[in-house]
Parts: sequence; C-alpha cells; structure tokens
Amino acid sequence: MQTTTGSPAARISGFGSYRPRRRVTNDDLAATMDTSDDWIQSRVGIAERRWAGPDESLVDMSVAAGGKALAASGLDAADIDLVVLATTTPPTAIPGLAARIAHELGVPRPGAFDLNAGCAGWCYALSSAADAIRTGSARNALVIGGEKLTDHIDLTDRGTAVIFADGAGAAVVTGAETPGIGPVVWGSDGDLHAAIAIPEGERVMSMAGQSVYRWATTKLTATLAEAMDRAGVTPQDIDVFAPHQANLRIIELMAKRLGLPESTVIARDIVRSGNTSSASVPLALDALLESGEARSGDTALLLGYGAGLTFAGQVVVLP
Repeated sequence: MQTTTGSPAARISGFGSYRPRRRVTNDDLAATMDTSDDWIQSRVGIAERRWAGPDESLVDMSVAAGGKALAASGLDAADIDLVVLATTTPPTAIPGLAARIAHELGVPRPGAFDLNAGCAGWCYALSSAADAIRTGSARNALVIGGEKLTDHIDLTDRGTAVIFADGAGAAVVTGAETPGIGPVVWGSDGDLHAAIAIPEGERVMSMAGQSVYRWATTKLTATLAEAMDRAGVTPQDIDVFAPHQANLRIIELMAKRLGLPESTVIARDIVRSGNTSSASVPLALDALLESGEARSGDTALLLGYGAGLTFAGQVVVLP
C-alpha cells in the first residue's frame, strides 16, 4: 500500500459572510419580553442581532457566504474538492447539507460533510480541512459555519432569545509552502454535555448560562496558551484575537488573562451580530478584514467553544 502526501502546509486564502437582513435591537425585544437594553448589554454585551426571515434558509445563507469566500480566494468552484459545513441547526437529520451547498455553488462532486461540534464547529472544520490538504486527501477546501438558531429558540425567552442569532461565515483553505494554519488544540468536557442542549423530543434550546460562563472563564485560557505555544508564537505576536462571540465579558476577560498587547485587535462582533454559534468566528474575522481593523498577513488567535462542551483553539495567518 502506498500513501500520499499533500501540500507542506495549509492557509486561508479568502473569507466570505452573510448576515440576514433583519436587525433586531434590544428595544425590539423589550417590547415582547421582560428585558431591557441595559440588562442585555450589561450581561452579554449585545446591542442588536440578525434574525433570518422565511426566505433566508441555512442553505441560502451558507451558499451566499461560500460564494463570497470563493470570489475572495480567486479560485473557481471547480477548484474545490472538499466542502465542510459546521452547523448545529440543520433543518432535517438526513441528508446533510454540505453536498447540496456545493451543488448550488457549482462545485463538481467534492467530498462533502456536515460537522456538529457546537459553537466550536467552524474551528474543528477548519483544522479538519487543513489536515486533509496536508495529507493529500484534498487540494482546496471550502469551510462554512452556518446557523439558523432562531428555528430552535423560544423567541419569548430572555435567557436565549436575547443572545442567539443567525448567519453564515466561510473560508477557502488551500495548500501552502509555509504554515498559515497552526496546530489545533481541541478537546471536550462531556461531563457538562447538558449545559447547552436541545433535549430529546424537544425543539428549543436550553442553556445553563452561568455554568458555561464559569467553564469558559476558568478552563479555556490554558487552551489558548497551548495553541500559541504549538504555533511557536507568544501573546506579543498576536495581531488579532477572534474567539467565539458568546459573551463580551468573556472575550475581554480572556484577552486580559492572556496578556495580549494593547495593539491587538479584539473581535467584538457579538455587539452587532449576537451569538451565531458555528458562524461566529468566520463572521467576526470577515468583518475585521472588511473594516480594515485587521489586515492581510496578520497573525490571529482563534477559539471556538460551546455545546458538548467542546473547544478548539488555533493560530492562523489572515489572507
């Protein structure tokens, strides 16, 4: 038996995103439930979020984000041979959506699969795609994080409705001579599997917010430190910090504990986009690049974490 090897390394060559048209402010929510703008911003830092309409399906949003990522990368759909969709909110159990998304984008017969690792899903998918390229299983991959969380939350429950939102973010991953995607540090704490869940037989999500907050703020800084160590960088080398957009207080506390320099750009996409689970990291990165706050060649520290409970940290070079 012979084995194949692929590119020496992998890198991200382009981002794309899609945000639903409907903006939902905190004042909008206060009109239908016992909450207020001050209450929401003081606890999670969200000012508004995007909710998808009936004509904005998970497939539609993912296709839109994937198409933009392809355009940014300079590749054609025919160049892609692997499509991975990270999502926690597929409308049906079977079939997965990645193959359909690839078809709608015009990608001919790629490897295609969906991946559910909670809010860490896109970081899991990114690392899986990079590994496939390095081993020769793929040449170019499209990695999408897409969610329609409003299908699975009680829109009258302030414990979840004020937090979760919809959207899709994507990146094209290609081969490279020098590393642009560092080793992933991933894992899980399954003893907390019920902290974020859609209980069996139910449609809407439940979340033990305080338990997740304590876990994220006490356990995950070490994951980020290990990811930097494996990539051979220090906090002083980090230009951009883009963790999962779950809670603004968690984001800022992590940045402080890591000792990141004042010049580091910190993603705060949660303020305008809410928590979009698997989509949050690529959405945040694309927004920073589009605004000019982040630049091509910047070193970014990423972290996904959420239902499972799962986590994945890695260092990447921005396209």
